[in-house]
Amino acid sequence: MSTYDLLLRDVRVVRHDRPDAEPVDVAITDGRISRVAPAIPARDADTVLDGQGRLAFPGVVDAHQHWGIYNPLGEDTASESRASAQGGVTTALTYMRTGQYYLNRGGRYADFFPEVLAACDGRSYIDYGFHLAPMMREHIGEIPELVERFGVTSFKIFMFYGGHGLHGRSADQNSFLMIPADERYDYAHFEFVMRGVQAARERFPELAAQISLSLHCETAEIMSAYTRQVEQEGRLTGLAAYHASRPPHSEGLAVSIASYLAHETGLPNVNLLHLSSAKALDAALRMAEAFPHIDFRREVTIGHLLADITTAHGLGGKVNPPLRPREDVEALWAHLLAGRVDWVVSDHACCKDEVKFGQPRDDVFLAKSGFGGAEYLLPGLVTEGRRRGLPLSRVAALTSWNPARRFGLAGKGAIAEGYDADLCLVDPDSAWTVRAQDSESTQEYTPFEGFDLTARVTDTFVRGAHVLADGKVIGEPQGRYVARTAR
Repeated sequence: MSTYDLLLRDVRVVRHDRPDAEPVDVAITDGRISRVAPAIPARDADTVLDGQGRLAFPGVVDAHQHWGIYNPLGEDTASESRASAQGGVTTALTYMRTGQYYLNRGGRYADFFPEVLAACDGRSYIDYGFHLAPMMREHIGEIPELVERFGVTSFKIFMFYGGHGLHGRSADQNSFLMIPADERYDYAHFEFVMRGVQAARERFPELAAQISLSLHCETAEIMSAYTRQVEQEGRLTGLAAYHASRPPHSEGLAVSIASYLAHETGLPNVNLLHLSSAKALDAALRMAEAFPHIDFRREVTIGHLLADITTAHGLGGKVNPPLRPREDVEALWAHLLAGRVDWVVSDHACCKDEVKFGQPRDDVFLAKSGFGGAEYLLPGLVTEGRRRGLPLSRVAALTSWNPARRFGLAGKGAIAEGYDADLCLVDPDSAWTVRAQDSESTQEYTPFEGFDLTARVTDTFVRGAHVLADGKVIGEPQGRYVARTAR
């Protein structure tokens, strides 16, 4: 009887805490990594795969996706998990809320969330979990049950939703959010959400380190005023107009407000999502200095690192917060290289062509917000990172170790004995051009169309199951829901 189920021979393992990739073999048993060492005998394994000297990265923990926002949740789970595997993603944490889009209904999470889990069950090619957004007062009271019963330990606030729609102006936010007529989704609600999350940290002290609150930081009032101004002036079009309608100081102001509210409520675990601009990062760093007792984590997306308002392929690049001019992209990279960014995500939100674009198709304010990109997460970061001198160990930290630790994924984030056998093989010298038609996503376009990359994910393994082989998704769905309450 063999000692191991699977042996990956001749790989160069990338670790978050070691400067150089290490040439070793990786043995896997019962879905976990059982040994990492040179020259493990092939006779000890049922199956042996030759890694051909490729880089072995810890499976990407993409901590920011949106399954089911524009398409039925079950369909998105299947197709977008396949696209995720193409990008080396082995665990996705996807945002979910009540209201329009997603399941298109309101109500209690005790009723809503089991439907979410049922829609995803058996369909995903990768492991997955959820961040949930308390949209109304009753949801705040449900936070302890969401932690204890469902293993959800991360929550979200969309700061602009109280006065601005998902894609632009909105006349009736209560209908959009599907909250009671006498409630408001405003700063007061955000404060009470923070108090509710902090109360859960105190109620479950053994989980306190991983119970956190994430914030989409934009300011509705600023965006509404600037949208009117941009449209009335009529000088700008396309992604430049959308950038101007949601200016960077709107991000910075929201970051500052959120940070003071965290200080006021005593909530120390705060994640600032998809920071897109120099001003947003500047505000985030200023707040960290002002409130050193708050453990801020700063997130950027691969889209904001690769594309700008000029290089993105068409209005498919509309997203919230917007893609920015090149100087903001360079500022993000400067902060990332200086160690001031904690993780990189895709913010993957599949939006098909017929849903994305309004009539006329060239009006950015009629287009829907968001696009997919998980399939380019690791290839894009390795490509651009190497060009800029980003160590591979830092790539592993940004895409796997750091988000796994923050969000309570105890068995994930590293290629080490005892961890889940989540890993991907990367050819760092494979030149290719991004084409939407090559993606497993059901999205027919990509803002990265025509981008030249120099790293390719060839193989992806989820708990030892081979789900991507030679760049092609294989087999049946292997993903499981990950409850994050392991004590």
